[in-house]
Amino acid sequence: MTHYMDFEKPLAEIEGKAEELRAMARRDPEMDVSEEAKALDAKAAKMLDDLYKSLTPWRKCQVARHPDRPHCRDYIEALFTEFTPLAGDRNFAEDEAVMGGLARFNDRAVVIIGHEKGNDTKSRIERNFGMARPEGYRKAVRLMDLADRFGLPVITLVDTPGAYPGKGAEERGQSEAIARATEKCLQIGVPLVSVIIGEGGSGGAVAFATANRVAMLEHSVYSVISPEGCASILWKDADKMREAAEALRLTAQDLKQLGVNDTIIPEPKGGAHRNPEAAINAVRDAIGDMLKSLDGKNAKALIKDRREKYLDMGDRGLAA
Repeated sequence: MTHYMDFEKPLAEIEGKAEELRAMARRDPEMDVSEEAKALDAKAAKMLDDLYKSLTPWRKCQVARHPDRPHCRDYIEALFTEFTPLAGDRNFAEDEAVMGGLARFNDRAVVIIGHEKGNDTKSRIERNFGMARPEGYRKAVRLMDLADRFGLPVITLVDTPGAYPGKGAEERGQSEAIARATEKCLQIGVPLVSVIIGEGGSGGAVAFATANRVAMLEHSVYSVISPEGCASILWKDADKMREAAEALRLTAQDLKQLGVNDTIIPEPKGGAHRNPEAAINAVRDAIGDMLKSLDGKNAKALIKDRREKYLDMGDRGLAA
């Protein structure tokens, strides 16, 4: 069943009417509703184009959070072969919000790390809705160390509302774990590429995305804080999330201008959730291009490239 967002209600009505007509025709084969259904399909297609042509930042947040959007597990299953998951931080526990392990991408050995939100109630609870705890970030550090030791490129898939802010996570050093993961991103002498596939929330995202190359799906978002959190702090009113989303400049298009991301990956019409296969294939191409752009660079050059990218970012942002 299609999940419609609030701004898609008119579209839902039209597509629902078209489906009703087809259901009636299936029950009564003598009934010919093909022309009416085609007319409704054409109207729905135009409305979909119009809606997604000019999405506001808040609507992009809604699209980035859509429950049917492909998640980390979907990308790993579709794009990587011989995936061997590696678990635990060798210190406290396994964090199900972070997937990671060894795999092959285009027959090239790599290390893959990503946030996994889950796709139903049970898996979302198990995955903590993609909000990693300290052990998740320490697992990522362990995997990046492994990649560096064996000369394997690191690919990260970012999709998190932010790191988990619970009492236990704070007691186990959440901020320190995020800082260590961010530091490790800057230290490893292998190619590191990252794709924001949904939400890139706060330091929980930066810890995986301090990469040589960063790509964002067209309707993904990447920000220091969620619009709701920003609105609560600035206006003491979470209902002002639309204004906050505008002010945060969190869309892929805004961040490209600011030099935060390098590539915008086009999404299928109506967003990645309407055609996950096409979205996944587009991400495959983007990852391949990013890795190719780093081929031939030695460890020193890769580290220098990565550090300069982030040291220059503020200047590029001011210039924009």
